[in-house]
Amino acid sequence: MAPLVCLPLGAPGRWFPRLRAWLALLWTARLPEFDRDGEAADMSDVAIAIVDRARRGDVRAFGHIVDHYDRRLRALAYRLVGDRDLMDDVLQEVYVKAFRALPGFKGDASIGTWLFRITYNTCLDQLRRDRNVVPLFGDPGQYDRPSPALGPDDTAVARHDLAAALATLKPDQRAAVLLVDAFGYDYSEAGSVLGVPAGTVASRLNRARAALRLVLKVADG
Repeated sequence: MAPLVCLPLGAPGRWFPRLRAWLALLWTARLPEFDRDGEAADMSDVAIAIVDRARRGDVRAFGHIVDHYDRRLRALAYRLVGDRDLMDDVLQEVYVKAFRALPGFKGDASIGTWLFRITYNTCLDQLRRDRNVVPLFGDPGQYDRPSPALGPDDTAVARHDLAAALATLKPDQRAAVLLVDAFGYDYSEAGSVLGVPAGTVASRLNRARAALRLVLKVADG
C-alpha cells in the first residue's frame, strides 16, 4: 500500500475549511455511475408544485424529483456502502420506498432532506445485512479533477487516501462528515437526515474530524 499523502490542511483552526473543500471534490469526483461530464451538482430543491404533483401520483413529476437528486443520493450511498452494486441496490430500494411513502409526505423538511433520510436509513439496513462486505472505493485513476493544492501526480492519490480514511469511520460519523462538510448541510438539517439532535451531529463531527486528521497524518504546521 502506498504511503498516505499528507493533505495540505494547514494549522489547527484552518484545516476544517480545507477538509470541506477536499470532501466536496471527493464526492463529485468522476465515478461512472453518476458522473455527468463534469457538470456541477445542482444543490437546490425542486419546486413545491412538482412535489405536490408527485404526491398525487404523477409519475413524471416523481421522475423529475429522482433526476434532480439522484447524483447526490448516489454519492452519499456510495460513500456509505462502498460498493457500486450495493449502491445501485440501495437506490432502487430508496426510490421504491419514496414513491410509496410520498403521498404521506407532510413537508416538515425539504423533499431533499426527506430523500437523504430514506437513503441513509436504507444504507444502514444494507450494511447490517452485509457485514462481510469490504468497501471498495475505486482506484486512484478515477479521481482526475485538478487541485490547486497538490500537483497532478499527488491529487489522485490524495483523494484515494481521503476516501480510504472516510471508510475507517463508523457509518454515522461518515454520514455526518459528508452531510455537513461535503454537502453543506447545517447541524440541524443533518440531524433531520440522521434522526438525531444537532448537538449529536456536532459530537459525531468532532470525533470524525479528529479521526480523519489522525489517519491522514496531517501535520499541525
